[in-house]
Amino acid sequence: MENMDTDDMNNSFDSSVFPDLLPLYYRRLFPFALYHKWLRYDDDKLFVNKEFSFTLKDDVYIRYQSFRDEEELRKEVIQKCPYKIDIGAVYSCRPSDQRTASNFQPLEKELVFDIDMTDYDEVRTCCSGADICKKCWPFMTVALKILDRALREDFGFKHLLWVYSGRRGIHCWVCDKQARELSPAARSAIVEYLSVVKGGEYKSKKVHLPETLHPSLKQADKIISKYFDDLMLIKQELLKSGFAKCTTSQEKWATLVSVDDKAMAKGVKNRSKHFVTEVQFQLCYPRLDINVTKGLNHLLKAPFCVHPKTGRVCVPIDIKTVDSFDPFTVPTISSLCKEIDEYDASLKEANKNEETTDEDQVSATPKIEDFNKTSLRTSIETFRKFVKNLNCS
Repeated sequence: MENMDTDDMNNSFDSSVFPDLLPLYYRRLFPFALYHKWLRYDDDKLFVNKEFSFTLKDDVYIRYQSFRDEEELRKEVIQKCPYKIDIGAVYSCRPSDQRTASNFQPLEKELVFDIDMTDYDEVRTCCSGADICKKCWPFMTVALKILDRALREDFGFKHLLWVYSGRRGIHCWVCDKQARELSPAARSAIVEYLSVVKGGEYKSKKVHLPETLHPSLKQADKIISKYFDDLMLIKQELLKSGFAKCTTSQEKWATLVSVDDKAMAKGVKNRSKHFVTEVQFQLCYPRLDINVTKGLNHLLKAPFCVHPKTGRVCVPIDIKTVDSFDPFTVPTISSLCKEIDEYDASLKEANKNEETTDEDQVSATPKIEDFNKTSLRTSIETFRKFVKNLNCS
């Protein structure tokens, strides 16, 4: 994989097989039971009134789907075989009844965040648009670490589900009861608190830090500083051109920092006290889609969907191992189906070679869940632990 170019890494999936493999994926691998446990929380009504939306083949879009229980969800998903599932708010009545209901309105929803690599196009040099590679993925690692720390330590939230989007970004679902019941105004306040990089594409300076840094910004600075040299100076080669007397980006950056230190020592006027930190923040601080977070009626792609372009599953990311998370090793729907076939074939061969064929012995063999036959089992286990902790709190 290290020797593959960006195009190979982003386009290795044969999307023509997607329609044929998706029904098998939903029947054998999609974690319906865990979904139900997650979204019902401690009240069945929360699941019954939860909005699901389906994007079907040829971009047919169906909003305001709702289900009574796990079995109804399973039945509809397997029958309709959506290319994408989005999850929305809990409404005042069943979303499927919204046309005949009076005063239909959203009541609560997980506090969600969406970080998309395309928003880093102005600062990454290796890729653009929907493409990603190992040189730019650390932007997502930094974003996850900064936001996770702030949401847990600054706001006291405990139940955060981080999910790879399947292609070029990450999502966060904050599932604490207090978070789910936040008003749109409170959600806007939180996302504003977490937004540091501000301004459109025509604004050159997008970070303006106060003279006295808030403790949250100091913590973010520590995280960015840990990754900055490797990400921006080595992987992104930020200062590849210019500064003719210097040979590497590290040397050029050291020169820039030295000049700034001298300017500070001389008390040069009209300079930012945190010039270097502002540059680092503008390059590396999380770039949030504010509208996704603040709106109660906004939908977000569900975990364990399969991205139709890459074939990769939208798997949960374990915060404890985020530094080693590699989007290019996330299983695809093709690899998972192949793993099931290979496991079943090897099991059949093993049974054929058994000296005894006692039916009682065969029937007593415990049934292995299909996901345990595949590389998806680690992701399912991460999700299972999250749901268990959620229900135990």
